[in-house]
Amino acid sequence: MSRKRVFYVVFFSILVVGFFVAMSLIIPGFANPEIPPIGTVKEFSFTNQDEKKVSEKDLENKVTVVEYFFTTCKGICPRMNNNLRTVYEEFKNDDDFLILSHTCDPATDSVSQLKKYSDSLGVDTKKWMFLTGRKDSLYHMARHSYKIDDPKNDLNSIEDDFLHTQFMALINKKGDIVRIYDGLKKDEISKMKKEIATLLKD
Repeated sequence: MSRKRVFYVVFFSILVVGFFVAMSLIIPGFANPEIPPIGTVKEFSFTNQDEKKVSEKDLENKVTVVEYFFTTCKGICPRMNNNLRTVYEEFKNDDDFLILSHTCDPATDSVSQLKKYSDSLGVDTKKWMFLTGRKDSLYHMARHSYKIDDPKNDLNSIEDDFLHTQFMALINKKGDIVRIYDGLKKDEISKMKKEIATLLKD
């Protein structure tokens, strides 16, 4: 390569870097553009394993992971919660972190059943809560607020409806659903942990 060509390559490289630095200083967020949120947490009121009401207000200023499961599940739920356990262990000492596990089967998963399940995990239920409530309200939140199941799956008869999803929602401190992760994939869980660590610094 001739000296002239080397000069032009170096010159334009410096020009590009300089432009990027200048734009980063002039335009906030230019270097790290934010991905628009998927949605925002809507109002809700459910009951946790200690018979305490939990609402969207409990998520304020918290980075929250949301999932749906049921205690008698023999399929994907144990795998999901084993993966989620690693997330809990990494962030359980952070006051701004929370996990909400909603039941898909409130007819079976009473408060006492959820208490028994949470006790079996040996987790701090101030950091990892297990929620039950009306089936239609639980499903509505999953599909229309957390965005972890297709709203088209709504059935005319709630009695015949059953939600069973491996997807988890990650919510920032402002109540925005920022990303959906596959709770069965360990690489997705690893990505979630990195995102949580970033959101906790905000």
